[in-house]
Amino acid sequence: MTKNQVVTLAILLGVIIVSWLYLFYQYWQMTSLPMFEMWMPPSEAAAWQWMDFWLVYTMWAVMMAAMMLPSAIPMVIVYARICSQRYHSAYPYTLYFALAYLLTWLVFSIGMTALQWQLHGLKFLSPMMDMQHETMAAVIFLLAGTYQFTPLKNRFLHACRTPMGFLLTEWREGSIGAFRMGLKHGGDCLGCCWAQMLLMFAVGVMSLIGMAFITLMVLVEKILPPHHQFFSKAIGILFIVWGFWLFPLE
Repeated sequence: MTKNQVVTLAILLGVIIVSWLYLFYQYWQMTSLPMFEMWMPPSEAAAWQWMDFWLVYTMWAVMMAAMMLPSAIPMVIVYARICSQRYHSAYPYTLYFALAYLLTWLVFSIGMTALQWQLHGLKFLSPMMDMQHETMAAVIFLLAGTYQFTPLKNRFLHACRTPMGFLLTEWREGSIGAFRMGLKHGGDCLGCCWAQMLLMFAVGVMSLIGMAFITLMVLVEKILPPHHQFFSKAIGILFIVWGFWLFPLE
């Protein structure tokens, strides 16, 4: 591994570690502080203030960085190596690539914030951000499970699993090209994993176990060779079974 790759990896790991520490801190606040000292999203949609939106958005943005950057490491490392050979330096190109990738998920976090706002307004989420509507939780699992079997999911997943193939077909020169490539890879990643991110609503928005499980699942799914489909299909079956199990009997 070259010096540029080592530095790139260290920066990515630093961002990931800080993001997870922030999430652990938030979880500690929610489980340890007295209710009167704790901030919680308002139960009524009309009661939300700009600060509530900002705090929820920050939570989702950090969560996306913590959960999705680990799976982007192989692509960014390969890109840094090519930049070192082509430009004799990985900077600032690798930085632009990684920032554009992360920007995709930061924009996605706006949608997740809006969705959480509506779910609170419908009383589907508790003030502690736990799902309290079994049917909605079941629908989310069924949606995520079904999406695992779609050609669209497979196409996006294939792009994420082949860093060299992506870079050969999507290569753009210069800093602007690096940013555009990062956006393209972020878009592929989003197309691959958006339904899995919705699962956080079903398992509890601040569930550390849920975050860790989805992070590991996304990572394993992306590092497997392109021709290995068993893991993705098994995950899909698991989600579908889980969804039917959650459906209320009455």
